[in-house]
Parts: sequence; C-alpha cells; structure tokens
Amino acid sequence: MKTILVVDDLIDIRKLIRITVGNAYEVLEADAGMTALQIVRDHKPCLVLLDIMMPGEMDGFQVLDAIRADPELKATPVIMVTARGQANDYDRGMSRGANAYVIKPFSPALLLDTIKALTQAIRYERLSP
Repeated sequence: MKTILVVDDLIDIRKLIRITVGNAYEVLEADAGMTALQIVRDHKPCLVLLDIMMPGEMDGFQVLDAIRADPELKATPVIMVTARGQANDYDRGMSRGANAYVIKPFSPALLLDTIKALTQAIRYERLSP
C-alpha cells in the first residue's frame, strides 16, 4: 500500500484527510515541520500533504525547501494544504516546488482527486521509457 504523510498541527484536519483517503493509502502524520522532515527521510512516502503554518522551528515552506534540496527526497510530490490563500502564498509555494496547492477549507473530494491525479501522473512517468 502506498504511504502518504499528512503534516498539519490541527488534529481535526489530519483526521479529515485520513477519512478522505480511506483505505487507499497508509497515512502517516506529523504536527510540526521537524517531525515531518524526519518522517519523510525515514519512510519516503509517495506523497506529502503539507500545511504552511505550524509550530516549531520549521514552517511548511522550510520543510518544502528541505525536501527539494535533498537528492534522495527531491522527487517526492508535495501538495500544500493551507489556509493561506493569497496569490503571493500560492506563488511562493509553487515557485519552491510544490506540485499542487489546496486552500482550506477544502472539498475532501477535490483533495482526493488531486492526490489521485498526482500519484497516477508520477506512476505513469516512472513507467515511461
């Protein structure tokens, strides 16, 4: 089973995402940036759902930067899932290498479609010559 990492300091958001993806993915969770980065390094999930605003030393942008800077992790797809919906936040996330940007409150169906589309696209890229 494919593994995804959900990074959000709000337990209710993590629970909603866990329910949304159902049995399609194994879900790992983190509530802070440093913890998230360690989980990505240890478990190498097929996808990361990443909030921007989190407690601790690293926000979501810094976690994204660290993932993109690591040769072993840089291809990991990242979907930003955040309440920060300003155009400059979107531009900042996408320019740093996010694969998609979903604004809270979000439609669970839209999030699931985004996850499926991204994981299928990556699987197709890996199968192509």
